[in-house]
Amino acid sequence: MATPSTFIFCSCQYGAQAILKQEILNHWPEFKFAFSRPGFVTFKVPEGFPLKSLPTLDLKSTFTRTSGICLGKVQAQDADELLKQAAELVSQSNLENIKHLHLWQRDTSVPGERQFEPGRKPHTDALANQLADLLQPSGVTDKLTVNKIARPDEKILDIILVEDNQWWIGWHQATTTPRCWPGGVYSIVLPEHIVSRAYLKMEEAIQWSRLPMKSGDLVAEIGSSPGGSCQALLKRRLNVLGIDPAQMHESLLEIPEFTHIRKKVADMKRSDFSEVKWLMSDSNVAPNYTLDSVEHIVTSPKANIRGMLLTLKMIKWELAADLPAYLDRIRSWGYQYIRTRQLAFNRQEICVAVMKSRGKRKAKR
Repeated sequence: MATPSTFIFCSCQYGAQAILKQEILNHWPEFKFAFSRPGFVTFKVPEGFPLKSLPTLDLKSTFTRTSGICLGKVQAQDADELLKQAAELVSQSNLENIKHLHLWQRDTSVPGERQFEPGRKPHTDALANQLADLLQPSGVTDKLTVNKIARPDEKILDIILVEDNQWWIGWHQATTTPRCWPGGVYSIVLPEHIVSRAYLKMEEAIQWSRLPMKSGDLVAEIGSSPGGSCQALLKRRLNVLGIDPAQMHESLLEIPEFTHIRKKVADMKRSDFSEVKWLMSDSNVAPNYTLDSVEHIVTSPKANIRGMLLTLKMIKWELAADLPAYLDRIRSWGYQYIRTRQLAFNRQEICVAVMKSRGKRKAKR
């Protein structure tokens, strides 16, 4: 009897599925593209591939939010029937040591458009709890933990709402920080006083990168107006320099730990950065312009920037092919530890986390 084919799934931002497909096939040419919808892609794993390595396989992917092994899909017009079919499929799969249930919906729009933001939703939490009840064996008091952040190396059951009438089922092991998050998204409740959605990007970037910033450290942000990302930094009791010729929201100007430098970064002296430990940049320009501004700062003998979070705008998706060259340029400044990720709250852009040495990062949760 033929061995059943093995498939893996990858989730990504709505609209990024084509670049994700190309990225995966560049790193793993033996994989075969199988199925996709905006924000969701599957690949067939070839015969002979070491399947035991799949739960912890590093896909080396910037555009993948989370990934896992496919168990199958279910289809029905009714939610109760979908739950029933999903429970049956999971029960037949003989999974062992599963601790968590992550039930999530693929993105329905680009983040920030049509009032859409990724992350946990009340209706997905409700469905997840119903499914966990169905999966709970008779006589067992503990059921799967639902849509919570997993601990490193724990196994997670994934239920992906690809269409209203089609759910995909899979599982993965939490080998990285984002793979601990439901759907690879660090869900954030936006406080009412936040002045822009840049707060979401900065909050997620800090959670993902785990840069070891400490209270009282001086952080400079290039492109800070109107101040949402600065608010994410200030709540950590950091001292923040907001560099932008545009106005900042008046609420930030009242905070003693915040200083607005109303200039273009090109008009600043290198000595202005002598006390800065961490550098953030999120300017609406092409990647090489961002890197030009940053290089002018970090290559100064007066600067001692320990780490950076840089947003590189993919003005067109084709620029993703130049990512290796961008990273080589950053390494030439003496920064050897570099990671890239299209954050869930990014739009057509990626985040680059940079440090001079890996040992200075915070310990993994």
